Amino acid sequence: MTGRPFPPHGGPRSDWRTARRILVVRLDNAGDVVLLSPALAALAEGAPDARITLLASPGGALAAPLLPWVDDVMVHRASWQQLRPGAVAPAAERALMGRLRDEAFDAALVFTSASQTPVAAAYACFLAGIPLRAGFGGPFSGEVLTDAVPPPPDALHHAERNLRLVEGLGFSAPSRAIHVSVPDAARQEARDVLSEAHVRGRYIVLAPGASAPARRYPAPAFAVVARGLHHATGLPVLVAGSQAERALAASVAGRGSAGVVDVAGRTSLSGLAALVEGAALVVANNSLTMHLAEALGVPSVVTYAGTDPHGHWAPRRTPVRLLSRAVECSPCFAIECPYGLECLDVAPAEVIRAADALLRAPARARRGAA
Repeated sequence: MTGRPFPPHGGPRSDWRTARRILVVRLDNAGDVVLLSPALAALAEGAPDARITLLASPGGALAAPLLPWVDDVMVHRASWQQLRPGAVAPAAERALMGRLRDEAFDAALVFTSASQTPVAAAYACFLAGIPLRAGFGGPFSGEVLTDAVPPPPDALHHAERNLRLVEGLGFSAPSRAIHVSVPDAARQEARDVLSEAHVRGRYIVLAPGASAPARRYPAPAFAVVARGLHHATGLPVLVAGSQAERALAASVAGRGSAGVVDVAGRTSLSGLAALVEGAALVVANNSLTMHLAEALGVPSVVTYAGTDPHGHWAPRRTPVRLLSRAVECSPCFAIECPYGLECLDVAPAEVIRAADALLRAPARARRGAA
């Protein structure tokens, strides 16, 4: 195969700023889409006349209303992102290429995590006739990538990794912080939920879910945390999550627990962001809710599993306490843990103490990891 070398001096081969229809591909979870925010802001500022379309998974697309730089959303369940064989039929991929061809995009950027390749998505864009296609690639990308940006170090935070891709194409970042914009309708959703729960004033959001079971602090321990947090702080604790996490949230909230309210599944994803925006503190796993807390400047205590290095996902610019145990198998990048979640062998009392201390700390002293 004839190799396609890197652009001269590491710069893009084409002027991406002239593109008027830009496709941004991120086919992972909603939290991954939130981490696109600095890169999207850079694209929107560098190509102000461009229309930006996000190609996302069904779950990831739910985060789009929080990203004001996104003009349109295409939803696709990609075969190369599935763990279950046969989850996507070949006809669905052929239909995707037809949709991409009909939209007549000028350019496509394929965003990936450190463990992923852009080749499958970029190949679909190539077959659809999108003339400019960028992603992190090696020096021999063939015809799949017109602009193969040299991959950054694997240890880089994933929001920073996203920025490196757009910077490799000549765009400049107005901010390196992740940030979201909560719609007014979502704030009304949150107000309605709080009113129905008879919650006034300050409150804590506790989110027991995560996309991978290996990242979830055990529900029985979170149940102890929820009650202990209310007792220690006097604040109501809202146990939050998606529709799919309702059973998990119910097991954490329990029945008739004073000061602990189950609100899972009662808002959209944007409504969850609005609840986080108004919270005094967030307690969560390495999950979407952790990213929302960072994006909205809310202090957080994170039960952070050993599945991933802290540097990949952990909040960088907001007050945070990361709680975990060092184990030999970390980082494992696993979906399921075969070792009983030893990396999350953190006593509920430790979580409660960290949360209480973070609430009481002066703002300038809240940063750091425990």
